[in-house]
Amino acid sequence: MIQAVQANVFKLINRGHERSVKAKKNILKSVFLKGGSLVISFLLMPLTISYVNPTQYGIWLTLSSFIIWAGFFDLGMGNGLKNKLAEAITLGDFSKARSYVSTAYLMLIVIAILMFTAFCIVNPFINWQGVFNVNSSVYNNLGQLVFFTICFFCIQFVVQLINTILTANHEPAKSAVINLVGQVLTLVSIIVLMKLKAGTLTDLVIIMAGLPVLALIAGSIWFYNGSYNYIAPRVGSLNFKYAKSLLFTGSAFFIIQIGALVLYETDNIVITQLLGPAEVTTFNAAYKLFSVILMFFLIVITPFWSAFTEAYTKGDHQWIKSTLTSIKKVWLVLSLCTVLLLLASPWLYALWLGKSVAVPFSLSVSMCLYTIVSIWQTIHVYLLNGTGKIKLQLYLVTASAVVNIPLAILLGRWFGLAGVTAANTVLFIIMSAVFYIQTNKIINKTATGVFNE
Repeated sequence: MIQAVQANVFKLINRGHERSVKAKKNILKSVFLKGGSLVISFLLMPLTISYVNPTQYGIWLTLSSFIIWAGFFDLGMGNGLKNKLAEAITLGDFSKARSYVSTAYLMLIVIAILMFTAFCIVNPFINWQGVFNVNSSVYNNLGQLVFFTICFFCIQFVVQLINTILTANHEPAKSAVINLVGQVLTLVSIIVLMKLKAGTLTDLVIIMAGLPVLALIAGSIWFYNGSYNYIAPRVGSLNFKYAKSLLFTGSAFFIIQIGALVLYETDNIVITQLLGPAEVTTFNAAYKLFSVILMFFLIVITPFWSAFTEAYTKGDHQWIKSTLTSIKKVWLVLSLCTVLLLLASPWLYALWLGKSVAVPFSLSVSMCLYTIVSIWQTIHVYLLNGTGKIKLQLYLVTASAVVNIPLAILLGRWFGLAGVTAANTVLFIIMSAVFYIQTNKIINKTATGVFNE
């Protein structure tokens, strides 16, 4: 029986276009690897809340936004490199691929140094207690904690490029290995510290921000000295004409990333100012539960960015069309799973967090709708990004970013935590409708004007 199941699974994975087979293998590997990371992240939340307290954990979540921002301040070069590298590898031009990689690293190092210098200049003049909405007599070392966070941010800003390179080469599962290692190190360190000493916010910041960066550094050394040696960065491969190319391709991506930063990562700050840092913990408890669905979908969709780039480069529109149809079927299944998760959420919160965090059902409903709409939008955004047709996305994301914060504040005052999430959902519905029309035009070869740029 088991052998029959294994044979059928093996047959299913290896059926279809070579591009699809590679994507399915990476999806299967990533399910196990990212599933492990997800389990660890769920274990970490109650552990870290116990290690410090809900308010301190809320401060950490807000601080961690700075680390997440590392992926948004590379002038779009990460996404620009992903497309350029996928094209070069598809055409077999590995010398060009290495030049793109080497030049991208140099540019990110220069940007990281400039950002760190700018932060050191302005840091003494910022009232961080006001930013985090906490008592200055209780949290008088926030400036130091932000400094540690920015240090890790600048390092991660550079070394996370390995994830882009692995994904561009259709191997996102290897990126998931690096993330899992960082998660395991973090979990073990928290457990050990809980037995050795009382919890402090400083220790929490160093562990939660520092160890994933260490895993990225180790992963970069491992891959560049192994299977990725053929495109490993070299001083002799620097080519500044590629710097211009990366900046040109990445500039639109950069503006989109800044808009996405506002849409995705300002909620913690809005909630901190409106409702206090403790409510950030409540908000993130709901987000983390529903992120199970989002994470699984990202596992499915991630290999297809570069696969869409390859297919579009070769003019294989039929593969793109059939693949989109299959992914939309996955969306339907995941939407049903999201509704079932909503119905089970009160019981799951109690089992997971006990009485330490009380999550309103209205927030869970809002997260449910957000998840369904977000996945639908992401399907079309990945195709647009992979084909480089992003001008319309640039306009819509920029406009949404301008509207998002005031809309989140308005709805947050009216409906509390659920209103903050609803602001994103409303904007995603509008963008999703437009992107759906654009992707249909592209795959049917009828796109003109801004729809084809």
